Amino acid sequence: MNRILIAVFGQGLLGLSALGMASLGFLWYSPTGATPPAKQEGDWRLLEPVSYENLTVFPVVSSSGYDTSAFLTLEDGLSSGEVTVREQGADIVYRNRDGSRPVAQNYGGPSVNQLVLANHSKRPLLLLAGELVSGGKQDRVIGKDRIVAPFGEPLPLNVFCVEHGRWSSGSQFNEAKTIVHPSVREQAAVRQKQGDVWAAVAGGSLAPRAATAPSPAVSSADLEATIQSEAPTQSYSKIYESRRVSASVETVVSEIQRRFQKETSGLKGERVVGVVIAYGGEVAWSDIFASDRLFNHYWSKLLRSYAVEAVARPTLREKASAEDAREFLRRLNGREQTESEPGVYRWREINEGGLSEIELDALEPKMFTLHRLVLRRTS
Repeated sequence: MNRILIAVFGQGLLGLSALGMASLGFLWYSPTGATPPAKQEGDWRLLEPVSYENLTVFPVVSSSGYDTSAFLTLEDGLSSGEVTVREQGADIVYRNRDGSRPVAQNYGGPSVNQLVLANHSKRPLLLLAGELVSGGKQDRVIGKDRIVAPFGEPLPLNVFCVEHGRWSSGSQFNEAKTIVHPSVREQAAVRQKQGDVWAAVAGGSLAPRAATAPSPAVSSADLEATIQSEAPTQSYSKIYESRRVSASVETVVSEIQRRFQKETSGLKGERVVGVVIAYGGEVAWSDIFASDRLFNHYWSKLLRSYAVEAVARPTLREKASAEDAREFLRRLNGREQTESEPGVYRWREINEGGLSEIELDALEPKMFTLHRLVLRRTS
């Protein structure tokens, strides 16, 4: 198993990093057929925002991108059987490059914050922080963005529990077709503390709230009542798919989807590769991908996650400005922490003020940024 390397860089390397990223390419496509310019950090354009209630979505478009068809997603891998996730201590049968199928070594007993994953496919597997896998002894979410090499040995996978009250049943996990909402995703990806993840699941949103702010569409009392009546194990899926919560969420999803499709239809020479998200007048989140193909794969799950966050926040009708949204497209200036697996991926995080930027780079066959997340921290 490749060794994971961790390093912390000072600000002096940021300029070199940005220069290196601008000079590297990877199977560019251009909808217009013209040769695209070298990719620069922030080579994106915002369309007009679409809003409903307290949620505003700024579509992010680009005239060029990368071919990401080689990557397998977790949902597709689990549904096809090309990816296996198990509790620690359970055997995983996996295929080596020579075609043999040995049984994986035992990784010890089950653990709340660690599972075992095997990628049996010929393609590298993309994992996003906040993706939910259901089953096992309790439902979990992926802790960090990463890439898993094809035909590798089963590897320990850092996760967070999103079902506080269950520790029973089997070892097998299935795709949940769910990405948890930003308050939960932030705790997993940035703070990385299990107690904070549980608090965000049960509380809906951890964003600061003024005493005079209007009540959320789904209050903490609503969530508590839902847990008592429909989700006694505090299962994320059961809470946020319950009748009390899902009606409000689906209304927001339906309205934003309709307006988003109208705003993004008829683009000429550009494709949608991401979004910047605001709640009330505050820009809070962004997800941008290396291609429209990847964005389209994740969009419906991401939209539902943004809507869950929206109904748990005060129903403020203020609208965020495009200028504030564009702040989420620039590269942050701060200390850079990186983690990498040679020849597979590099993960990095930069913190500046109250913002965090997290990027996942693919390293083979050429380096490029596969997913970029910027968030306004709630704590």
